Amino acid sequence: MKPRALGRTDLQIAPIVFGGNVFGWTIDEARSFEILDAFVAEGFNCIDTADVYSSWVPGNQGGESESILGRWMKARGNRRSIVLATKVGSPMGPDRKGLKKAYIMEAVEASLKRLQTDYIDLYQAHQDDRETPLDETLAAFDALIQQGKVRVIGASNYEVDRLAESLKISKSRGLHRYETLQPEYNLYDRAHYESGLETLCREEGLAVIPYFSLASGFLSGKYRSAADVNKSPRGQGIRNKYLNERGLRILQALDEVAAETRSTPTQVSLAWLLHRPGITAPIVSATTREQLRDLVQAPRLELSPEAISRLTRASDLG
Repeated sequence: MKPRALGRTDLQIAPIVFGGNVFGWTIDEARSFEILDAFVAEGFNCIDTADVYSSWVPGNQGGESESILGRWMKARGNRRSIVLATKVGSPMGPDRKGLKKAYIMEAVEASLKRLQTDYIDLYQAHQDDRETPLDETLAAFDALIQQGKVRVIGASNYEVDRLAESLKISKSRGLHRYETLQPEYNLYDRAHYESGLETLCREEGLAVIPYFSLASGFLSGKYRSAADVNKSPRGQGIRNKYLNERGLRILQALDEVAAETRSTPTQVSLAWLLHRPGITAPIVSATTREQLRDLVQAPRLELSPEAISRLTRASDLG
């Protein structure tokens, strides 16, 4: 697998990122260690988490995912070989949220402690904070890079105008810029990213690391009817959003291409993303070794121009 650069930096990652939102939520610490071991054994090196994961679980308060990841890296002694990505800004409590400089400086110390490391490879604004001036946020991130606590910064869930303005401010003030964008993007959810963010990221050379790259599991093909929605906690959301004429048309195209390439809908979905210009590495999660074995084959799957075109037409909004 050919590594891919994070924006205009010398930091490189394998073309699949593991999403750590499952740690401390749908898999416990022992299973998390098992899945992480298998992921890096396959040659992958980037793991994405956030300080807020997994605060939505009853009894959790946030930080559980980072803590599990930190204990795993310490136990394995592999911190230097991992490209570690985490995020700041989502609500951790009434006065613990947003992208003001003071809060970023406080939050990064908490993340570093949980992760048991002295630096973060990719530190990302989890979501835009319109109540805080962009230059204040960027100055805070720049300071962390200057201090050696962060190597590269990125944005997640930014609208195109705010991302463009952020890049402009960084350039005009001589600050380190966002080198990555983490948007929701997959074969079904295309409109938002493709309507402006895609062009900006390609023009500016930003690495794009899409989340929900399998549309919460829908594009794996395991949800095909209303009866399937009870298979996971995400089932009801699948029913409301994806189980429609367009969704079923996409699944049919995935089935056809998977049969022709002797692969799976999961692999085809991720391969379609990896063939898109400007996409660096989709984020995926797994809760079993079997799921992981399926996911990690995607970068090795070559799709023909005809197959890519067929998938793109099937998912066309028109």
